[in-house]
Amino acid sequence: MGNLWERVERLIGHDNLTLLAEKKVGVVGLGSGGGFVALSLAMSGLRDFVLVDNDKLESGNVTRHVADLRYVGENKAAAVADLIRQRNPDARIDVREGSIEDHWDCLDDLDILVAAVDNEQVKYAINEQCLKKRVSASYAGVYERGEGGDHVIIKPFAGPCYACWAEATREGVKISLNPVGDLDYGMIGEMGTLDAEPGLWVNVTKVAGIQTDLVINELLRGTSAHEELPANTLIVANSTLDIIEGQESEPHSGLWIEIERDPDCLVCGERLKQGVSLLTQDEDDTISLEDLAASGLTTDIVFGDEDN
Repeated sequence: MGNLWERVERLIGHDNLTLLAEKKVGVVGLGSGGGFVALSLAMSGLRDFVLVDNDKLESGNVTRHVADLRYVGENKAAAVADLIRQRNPDARIDVREGSIEDHWDCLDDLDILVAAVDNEQVKYAINEQCLKKRVSASYAGVYERGEGGDHVIIKPFAGPCYACWAEATREGVKISLNPVGDLDYGMIGEMGTLDAEPGLWVNVTKVAGIQTDLVINELLRGTSAHEELPANTLIVANSTLDIIEGQESEPHSGLWIEIERDPDCLVCGERLKQGVSLLTQDEDDTISLEDLAASGLTTDIVFGDEDN
């Protein structure tokens, strides 16, 4: 790959660098976190991307974004694509200007998806689509005022899905079926987002840098450069943070925790596997969540009141 990649190649080896160049990564949401992750992945040797965002860069964004004032008024995905090409001229980038709900086909040939959107409802939609298409996805969140953040890579039907992971880690999340059999996600925040005040960009990029590193580690699974992790979820404290109730974590520390799959999760639980075995007839052994909900296989699950 020439002198451009000499130092990266020296660090991870020629074969591993070549492997990364063959991987395809999707990034949904090219804001302060997603833009940093996408550019950092490109600067680490990846060169095949799908970038999805429906928002334009505003002047107030540039203090918390990899794109500067030159890109104000441009779509964020297009702006980040241009920045990637300036660092990695061999990059192949598919820019999708719009909502991910209009571009589910971009998941079809991905090695991993970076879900970098703020809206939790969109994350749940991404989770369902990634399960259907058997695509692993990386989710990161930055806490209020940048005091910390977390990261998890969701592997379809190998550990928790994002829905049951969020029930264990996000206060106020409740998943149920409504009367017509559609999945409901109860969330804090009228706009479907977790209530938060933004922190400094340095707080965001700390979490985004960890996300980038762990995505690369996952893409290198099976190689000499891959490192097995102690658990599936990393929680990072930028300041003193009460991660575990009654136990303060020191500033600039981290804690690994293992979130188990919920066997009763309406999205990925055992009842989903039962529905697949009973209702699928075709060779690819797939079933829509809508068909599963309509089948009645999940309606025997009883959800308690939020106060219980």
